[in-house]
Amino acid sequence: MYDVLVVGAGPAGIAAALTLHTAGINVVVVDKAQFPRDKCCGDGLTTGALRILDELGFDPITVPSWRVCNEAWLRSPSGREICLPLPSGLGQFAAIAKRFEVDNAFVEHARNSGVNIIDGHGFSSLSTHSDYLVADIENHESVRCNYLIAADGMWSPVRKSLGLSSQGYLGEWHAFRQYASNVNGPARDRLYVFFEPDLLPGYAWSFPLTDNRVNIGFGILRGGNHTVQDMKQLWPEILARPHIRRALGDDAVFEDRHSAWPIPARVTRATLGVGRVLFVGDAACVSDPLTGEGIGQALLSGVLAGRAVIESTRREPSVTQSMYRKSIRQHFFADHRMSAWLGYVMRSQLCARIGLRLADLTPWTRRKFARWMFEDEPRATIFTPRRWHRNFLKRAGAYSKLSRH
Repeated sequence: MYDVLVVGAGPAGIAAALTLHTAGINVVVVDKAQFPRDKCCGDGLTTGALRILDELGFDPITVPSWRVCNEAWLRSPSGREICLPLPSGLGQFAAIAKRFEVDNAFVEHARNSGVNIIDGHGFSSLSTHSDYLVADIENHESVRCNYLIAADGMWSPVRKSLGLSSQGYLGEWHAFRQYASNVNGPARDRLYVFFEPDLLPGYAWSFPLTDNRVNIGFGILRGGNHTVQDMKQLWPEILARPHIRRALGDDAVFEDRHSAWPIPARVTRATLGVGRVLFVGDAACVSDPLTGEGIGQALLSGVLAGRAVIESTRREPSVTQSMYRKSIRQHFFADHRMSAWLGYVMRSQLCARIGLRLADLTPWTRRKFARWMFEDEPRATIFTPRRWHRNFLKRAGAYSKLSRH
């Protein structure tokens, strides 16, 4: 018997489990994968993600490939390149690290903190009762719990077991990623975002890792200029574009395995919970509809679910559901709608060019745009007065002494 069962040991699930465990809640995490396991991702971490990892006590030193990013290079559809600097000496505002290593280190951090994690055993089915749940776990004894937090991805088995799946849903974004080694061009040290005219409102990226390697890929919005079926054929053509070849250098070697994955980004329309079950991360479709980024959003949703359970202890599940939905609305809905609107605007080459030119007007605009782009503040803070504060876009980053006060 546990207070809470968390299904899924990715960032959302572990964030929820750590939040609950710290409050003295008896929690167990199950995941069908045996860690470490690979997860298709761009390997980038925003300020928002870093702040939550910092708050949860996660130490970047446990990730061998962790690399702090101090600036971003953006290429406009016109070919104009701009450099956006992030604050120096005030903590971390962006980082690049292999998702394979980050997720495993986060799981180990939770284990070392005392969280019970059962990996290699997947969720099978769920039976609901008036005052508890019973989850069947593959090759393991059943788990009885008061609440279940489903952090089990876009095609959530928990959601399916409850009859809540959306037939035919394939996500709002689709991304394609590959690793390259022996990179000797500027991409070896620079984080690049390429706003290619034919990909808008999508984009291509190259994120520098250690050992002269990069994570390079591109993302497209479903219903845009390209179909998901085009992506594999389009990839060699993107890599052959002169500005991308120059960024990587002539000696770059592409590793033979590439991966593709869908990205759910419709939190305002998603089912966030039912009864004693709360959905978080991709299961709640919380990714940013402007960029497709989802780690920071997953972490935040996990923390919010954990807090809802903690704050509604000994009250009816309807209270927990109400508190969770309210917190998700407060933290996500305005930002989601603004990102969706900006994504619509970015479909136009002209609008994309104007936006990037405005960002490049002065040193001040470059610095502030960089912090906004990396989610140092929520996307729509300026339109939500309840989130205003004196240090807007002035705070220290994560992993600094100042960030803890």
